[in-house]
Amino acid sequence: MSNNATVPPRHVSVVGAGMVGLATGWFLQERGVDVTVYDRVGPAAGSSWGNAGWLTPGITTPLPEPAVLKYGIKAMLSPDSPLYVPFTTNRRLLQFLAGFAKHSTAKQWHRAMKSYIPLNRRVFEAFDELTAGGVAEPTRSAEQFIAAYRTEARRQTLLTEIADIKKAGQEIEYDVLSGEEARAAEPSLSGEIGAALRLRQQRFIHPGDYVAALAASFTERGGKIESASNVDKVTDTGSEVRIETATGGATSTDAVVLATGTWLNKLANQFGVKKIVQAGRGYSFSIEMAHMPPAPIYFPAERVACTPLGDRFRVSGMMEFRPADAPMDHRRIKAIAAVTQPLLTGADLSQRQDEWVGSRPCTADGLPLVGATNSPRVFVAGGHGMWGMTLGAISGKLLAQRIMTNQPPAELAPFNPLR
Repeated sequence: MSNNATVPPRHVSVVGAGMVGLATGWFLQERGVDVTVYDRVGPAAGSSWGNAGWLTPGITTPLPEPAVLKYGIKAMLSPDSPLYVPFTTNRRLLQFLAGFAKHSTAKQWHRAMKSYIPLNRRVFEAFDELTAGGVAEPTRSAEQFIAAYRTEARRQTLLTEIADIKKAGQEIEYDVLSGEEARAAEPSLSGEIGAALRLRQQRFIHPGDYVAALAASFTERGGKIESASNVDKVTDTGSEVRIETATGGATSTDAVVLATGTWLNKLANQFGVKKIVQAGRGYSFSIEMAHMPPAPIYFPAERVACTPLGDRFRVSGMMEFRPADAPMDHRRIKAIAAVTQPLLTGADLSQRQDEWVGSRPCTADGLPLVGATNSPRVFVAGGHGMWGMTLGAISGKLLAQRIMTNQPPAELAPFNPLR
């Protein structure tokens, strides 16, 4: 066991077996580290399972944006709203919402967007490295990725956002389509669609299958996954890190990575991580399609993301800020189905399966928390909001580099957990 924090650790424990935690463990293995992953359930049990599975660096942008403020308080209190904030007196949530509103300005969005670009440029590099290293589940090309709108006027919102993305320095290729051209390219779109964009050079995955394959590769390379292990205490003793589980188990390790998603604050606060990580809950379900699209379909105005996953079509969307362990609100599922049904043909959204709600870990400034804490042996990786899949692999790779070299990569500077 290494007693000097400047000496690269030989053993690292990762708390959290989602995309981000497993990717960090995998890339630590690439550097010769012995890694154990702990999770209160098991691999892909949280938001890594039921999300849309998009790998879309071209549109990976900060969640706080000026458009959010246009909803208005009345709209956000409605369970039918794409952004739902139930009335609350919870002080922590109110503090988060105030910070979120503060960062939902054009100036703050542009600043945060510039922070994302160095990560976005390396997204596929990290996934390709995982594939070359033995992760069996593939990433799939999404050359036919269509963002569809009822009218050209509504489409202008995304065109303006893309212009801002390009202005910030990020490249994204796309085609402008009429409604007729969009339906010719994707027959599952209904006659309601009057305008669209076709995004180029993006990818997607089956998130549950991919994270399971990542876990399998990790264990095949000698990693250990301790499922049903709820870590409730982490202590830096000055020479090592002591990990204790809710069942009374305890072990020591050279360093630890906290990748617990929405629950990050519980273990990370004591190490100087004061940014609130709030559950931004999303919903999904799956349906059958008469014609299965070959790539994702996005309905931006309705905030609905659809993805082909085998013989099922996953429909996901909505964002609600409420406690992570709150029960599923079936009104939200029905709202997604109601706004999506008129936009698709050959789809019966009343025949739903796999209804799911998951908590995406969001920060008020829209930037993840990836890097070192005030302990030289404790690191965090979380707060990616809607982009845990897209940014999970590159975040894990860069954090592994930081842990083993003691040199913070420039790409991670804006995501300092102590900011």
